[in-house]
Amino acid sequence: MSEFLKVQELDVCYGKAKVLHNVNLEMEEGEFLFVVGRNGAGKTTFLKTIAGFLKPSNGSVWFRGRRISDLPPETIAHMGVRIVFQEKRVFSELTVRENIVMAAYSFREDPQQAIDKVLAIYPKFGEFLDKKAGSLSGGQRQLLLIGRALIGEPQLLLIDEPTEGLAAVAIKEVRRVLEDMKGKVSLIVVEQRIPLVLEMADRLCVMKEGKLCLEMAREELLARKDELEKIVG
Repeated sequence: MSEFLKVQELDVCYGKAKVLHNVNLEMEEGEFLFVVGRNGAGKTTFLKTIAGFLKPSNGSVWFRGRRISDLPPETIAHMGVRIVFQEKRVFSELTVRENIVMAAYSFREDPQQAIDKVLAIYPKFGEFLDKKAGSLSGGQRQLLLIGRALIGEPQLLLIDEPTEGLAAVAIKEVRRVLEDMKGKVSLIVVEQRIPLVLEMADRLCVMKEGKLCLEMAREELLARKDELEKIVG
């Protein structure tokens, strides 16, 4: 059994509607795992449950040997599990600098060290530090959110559709940042762009109707590219 992350017999409901059905997953430290599936398959619910924003009706989530599925999301975040939501919401009325410093205080990291960390991901932020974050492009907001999530040395990063709605240039930047994180932090990424998945995944899980119905190791992915394109739709 993996002591890093284990999801066991997970059911999640919205009211009376069951969204996740008996989901099981084990993940090794350092792994880069992608989750794909059609819209409404339960991918976002899966990430939110690992991060503590949703509570399972049955089953459990374990991180480094500790059950975390009953803990509040802020406790899970301080244990090293961070989530970057799909909506790309920054604190629009605060500057880029203030967005970074807020995260630094939350995770007790030196503010200048936190700023340097985000600039290392995307050096152009040096030109925007004192501009309101609401003025950033969609790609820049996504990079800012990823940078904020890396403050405080997380061990597991959950990222929900990082390239959704972005222009080609921004997708290239996000891909570069993800590639640079490989081997430095464990990642679970929900992503619909199969070419990006094929380039980067150590392992892929397919979610369908709230179930993880298929897993593929890296060596299988290229051989099953057409099948994956049909699954994502």
